Amino acid sequence: MNNEFVNNQNDTQFEDMRQQMQTLKNKLEKQAIVNDLIIRRSMKKDVNTITRRYYMIMALCVIMIPYGYWAFVMMCGLSLTFWIATSVMMLICAGATFYNLSKISDPGLMSYSLIEARKKMASAKKFDSNWLLVGIPMVILWFCWFCYETYLQNHDYANSLLWGGIVGGAIGMIIGFSIHFRTQRQYQEIIDQIEDLNSH
Repeated sequence: MNNEFVNNQNDTQFEDMRQQMQTLKNKLEKQAIVNDLIIRRSMKKDVNTITRRYYMIMALCVIMIPYGYWAFVMMCGLSLTFWIATSVMMLICAGATFYNLSKISDPGLMSYSLIEARKKMASAKKFDSNWLLVGIPMVILWFCWFCYETYLQNHDYANSLLWGGIVGGAIGMIIGFSIHFRTQRQYQEIIDQIEDLNSH
């Protein structure tokens, strides 16, 4: 009799423990789902910001082609070859930006597993960082050519054109690096959030 009572009591305690464990498991699963949704919403917000920034860069690159002809050739008298090279550089920049944009603008990105999404973010971040290895030398060569083209001009405002280019180049460099580091920071924030969620 006592044994049967003890067994029943043990069974009841075991069942209580099992229910408590199941309740805890359900709570953890719900919390994981909530965390996943929060991360994806935050990720979507950052991705949309980066996407808009990339579209603006591509638009500026395209606009610079006809504007460059007007500013460099028609207004300043620089060579047609210089304008063509500038246009090619703008197209390369636009193409590189579009290539990286395609990695993060995938419509299915938000439905991927967070591990797959992290891989895409890390790949886009790395490409964005490595682009400096191409972009900086390309801009330096372009600017040296610009200075040479300006030096060849005989008109009175050639010196003003040169200093205008130097000041404009410095401002452009500051803006460019600011955009680059802001984009890198947002990529890293997305990656850190995903890693933080996966570690729990």
